[in-house]
Order: sequence, then C-alpha cells, then structure tokens
Amino acid sequence: MPIHRVAASAFVAGIVAASAAAAQQPTVSNDFPTVARADYVYGCMKANGETQESLQRCSCSIDVIATIIDYQRYEAASTFLSLGLQTGEKGVLFRTSAQSKDAIGDLRRAQAEAEMRCF
Repeated sequence: MPIHRVAASAFVAGIVAASAAAAQQPTVSNDFPTVARADYVYGCMKANGETQESLQRCSCSIDVIATIIDYQRYEAASTFLSLGLQTGEKGVLFRTSAQSKDAIGDLRRAQAEAEMRCF
C-alpha cells in the first residue's frame, strides 16, 4: 500500500475517533465567565425589580442564554449593542453592519427563549 494511502487512512481514523469522543462530551454551556453572568443578572434585576424572584428569574435567563449561544457570540452582540448607542457616524457601523445585525439577532433570539422559559 502506498505511503499516502496509509497516511490518509490514519488521518480518517483519527477524525472518526475524534468525532466519537466529541459526541460523548456534554455540550459546554458554562463558558460564560462569572463576571459576565453577574453583570447580566445585575442589569436584568435593575430592569425587573430587585427581588429574590427577579434574582432567580434573571439567573435562569442567563443560564438559558448560555445554552443557546457561546460566550464569544454573546460578547460580540453585547459590544455591538453598547457601541451602537453612540450617536451619529460613530455608532452607525455598529448598528447597521451585517455582522452586528447577525450577532444581535442571535442574542435577541436567545433572550426571547430565556424569557419564555424563565419569566
């Protein structure tokens, strides 16, 4: 058997083994740093009343969001939202680019799902 076929077979076997191992791994929904979760809960509680019930609902909400989108996507959407608050030309890019609209849309869909499950 030529060496390139042996190498290709080994490569394919490695991919199959890696895929099987990945399928057995639980999905990671805890990649959000504690500070990011706490910041979300704090803002959520400010908007929904500072009660024990709002603490539980807001904590539930960020947990649901973390199962739907990863932290990088959450961070990108949050950044676009924050920078988009700037007036005029400074903020227009962050409000109108396809990348910002996609990231913000993903976050809004995750928030809507969290709202249905937690509130």
